[in-house]
Amino acid sequence: MIGTIVNVITIIIGSIIGSIFNKGLKERYQNNVLNSIGLIAISLGIAWISKSITKSNEPLLFVFSMVIGALIGEFINLDKKIENINNKYNKGDSNALQGLVTAVLLFCVGTMSILGPIESALNNNHTLLFINAVLDGFTSLMLASTFGITIILSAPILLIWQGSIYFIAKILNGTVSLELLNEISIIGGILIMTTGLNILKAVKIKTLNLLPALIIPVIYYIPIVNNSIKFIINKIFS
Repeated sequence: MIGTIVNVITIIIGSIIGSIFNKGLKERYQNNVLNSIGLIAISLGIAWISKSITKSNEPLLFVFSMVIGALIGEFINLDKKIENINNKYNKGDSNALQGLVTAVLLFCVGTMSILGPIESALNNNHTLLFINAVLDGFTSLMLASTFGITIILSAPILLIWQGSIYFIAKILNGTVSLELLNEISIIGGILIMTTGLNILKAVKIKTLNLLPALIIPVIYYIPIVNNSIKFIINKIFS
């Protein structure tokens, strides 16, 4: 867990330093940085999708995951719940909420953020997480300089996320498939891209309501579920 702890600390430090710059930045500079972050998020999303989609053994899984995840997310309406919390503590500042969503997705859905805890748990190798910590530290500084101290809230979320992956990897002892990680990367890329579009105000997408899509591949790759689905498909088309 040492790698995750270092990762969390760098985000906290970056957020604090960035929030200091946030108070002194003029609005036109903030808007320019905001647009840059939006474009970066879109670029990262497209890169993740294009890199992972060619490796997918289940080319339609991410489509079904997004559709089913969107239906579940809309039913739960996580976006509205988080918005109510944001209205309470940030006086309705939509930029602060969008910044936090962007930070959580960038920090939690990245390949290193998923593979890092697994490598740490199975091989006691923290290299990926240390590299990720440096990148996240600078990213949190950049985000906090635009969105403010709200970015620091992504640190405990990352701790829970990476901590969960770490302990699950310990329990499963290496049975987490690369296929599953690949599907999560595709969906993560789509979510990152939607946050970029939201930041640029090109569209209004309830990204938080799409988060359940990340769970669908996990369920699909549970052996009993996967075998049952393939059995049903074979029966239908045989």
